[in-house]
Amino acid sequence: MALRAPDRSALRAFLDSESAGGALLIIAAILAMIVANSSLGDLYHGLIHAVTGPVLSDKLGPMTVHLWINDGLMAIFFLLVGLEIKREFVDGRLARWDQRRLPMIAAAAGMAVPALLYMLAAGSEPGLAQGWAIPAATDIAFAIGVLALLGRRAPTSLKLFLVTVAIVDDMGAVVIIALFYTAKINLIALAAAAAMLAIMMLCNRMGLKSLILYLLMALILWYAMLLSGVHATIAGVLAAMTIPLEKTPGAPDSTTSPLHRLEHALHPWVAFLIVPLFGFANAGVDLGGLTAEQIFAPLPLGIAIGLFLGKQIGIFGSVWLAVKCGIAGRLRGATWLQVYGVAILCGIGFTMSLFIGGLAFPGAPLLVEEAKIGILMGSLVAALAGLAVLRLAPLHPQHEAAERDVDGEIRADGDVRDVAEPRSIPA
Repeated sequence: MALRAPDRSALRAFLDSESAGGALLIIAAILAMIVANSSLGDLYHGLIHAVTGPVLSDKLGPMTVHLWINDGLMAIFFLLVGLEIKREFVDGRLARWDQRRLPMIAAAAGMAVPALLYMLAAGSEPGLAQGWAIPAATDIAFAIGVLALLGRRAPTSLKLFLVTVAIVDDMGAVVIIALFYTAKINLIALAAAAAMLAIMMLCNRMGLKSLILYLLMALILWYAMLLSGVHATIAGVLAAMTIPLEKTPGAPDSTTSPLHRLEHALHPWVAFLIVPLFGFANAGVDLGGLTAEQIFAPLPLGIAIGLFLGKQIGIFGSVWLAVKCGIAGRLRGATWLQVYGVAILCGIGFTMSLFIGGLAFPGAPLLVEEAKIGILMGSLVAALAGLAVLRLAPLHPQHEAAERDVDGEIRADGDVRDVAEPRSIPA
């Protein structure tokens, strides 16, 4: 039985906010490139790396503006990522295994193939193998922002697919950062972080719902993680897993659910301030004197190939195989060419790729700059190519009917009506 949604625009509001945040991120990245290559370039780099203090960790030394953004503000970004992952897996579009199947397959292939292509292109070069995860991530805000340029021409099923794949992709990126991009471990600090996490989980089990309490403990968890050698942003995801969530069948969210309230409170700040600020602080590549030899060096070329070719091959190929093998159904109201266009858009790896690029080559600023060039190239080509394919792709005959279904109906368990066709429908 389908229930009328209390807030029919909840899904649209989410997608619209991601679109606006993505547009602002694009503007911030372009502005950073312009400033870095203008007479203000020295001022830009001086401001980004200005020492502010204090010394929070001997490993990091005095805090700079760049460190506060990448290790501090980005922990809030990862907190929001964790909240979205928990909500979707507990009470959203990924709550059941049949809903998780296709996004998990697509995300896994969309991370593995880019990493493989990167290793084939650059892995044999000395010191570059640790960059294998840079092209494995998808920037949801950037991709949704590009998709928004198509307006109603882009089926909602495609937007939902992109969002769910990106959420699973983010989860994979968090695991990769935790396992492969950690410095020497301080066991005492790590034990303190584990103890704080256990206390937060206990508070959840006891039914405590004070967000102030959880946020104060999350701050302690972040500092302990910073001292431990595990990247401090992982504290954001771990803290999110302990925030209480009230299931809301038949409704978009609950005003009494701590997780929903925190997610709504953080989203504008992350989308409209933190992520654009991160983009501005990290996308400013000095292109002065840049030669073709540098652009097509193994590191930037491997990243660009991984993002542009690896993502589309991995995601579209896995979706096509899953449908052909009867593992999943086709996306409702979307043609295969449109699915291919979205697979290309998943090659926009901007935010997470820049973040991982900084972790992959610590103490090697030249390699970090080369990685940025590859990320910008791959993401730009993916954005333009994906937009062109989706703009030229003919609409599915059921496009209008599918849009009305997604807009107007919500399942009794609180999830948006299935966006995939039944598996019995021929591919």
